[in-house]
Amino acid sequence: MNKIDEILRTLEKSYPSTRTALRHTNPFQLLIATILSAQSTDILVNRVTPALFKKFPSPDRLANATIEEIESLISSVNFFHNKARYLQQSSQQIVSRHKGVVPNTMEELTALSGVARKTANVVLSQAFNINIGVVVDTHVARISRRLGLTKEVKPTAIEKDLMKIIPQDQWKAFSSRIILHGRSVCKAINPLCGKCALKRICPSAHLQKKEQDSS
Repeated sequence: MNKIDEILRTLEKSYPSTRTALRHTNPFQLLIATILSAQSTDILVNRVTPALFKKFPSPDRLANATIEEIESLISSVNFFHNKARYLQQSSQQIVSRHKGVVPNTMEELTALSGVARKTANVVLSQAFNINIGVVVDTHVARISRRLGLTKEVKPTAIEKDLMKIIPQDQWKAFSSRIILHGRSVCKAINPLCGKCALKRICPSAHLQKKEQDSS
């Protein structure tokens, strides 16, 4: 078994589900929640979206909302002023360009306000089951480097490296499970290497153990 296969199988065993933690019932809700999740936690986003979706359940309703109305519902989310504008503008674009239906291509999604490649990848993989690329958030970036899968720093470069070595049908699963692993075990500060199911094949875990043994 090669390294990638072992990583994928180990992650599958540890984290059977590949569903995003962002609560949603349709592509529009997932798009909105993902825009809100930038530099905010999923837990926080899940607290504000029920009221937001209840008041503005569709692109046309949110497109016609005022910035003040949107801000009042998302004010606890980081950078809510900018995000309120993104939500309004992207909803207006969905209505005017796509007849109120969230598009399912990378080009069309990234043309919406507030939607970069990472957000588009989340929507495509989670809402449409389309694997165009690999979602690279802070967890995926950090753990991919720790596992020796990339030496890159920029998300787009990391994504290219991962797409070369991970089978396309596993892109969604890899990202989803790595994100869960980053939240629970492979944390940015004080990673729990001793409890990590991937420690046998992780260069960072070996380095940490070596440093502990020599101290």
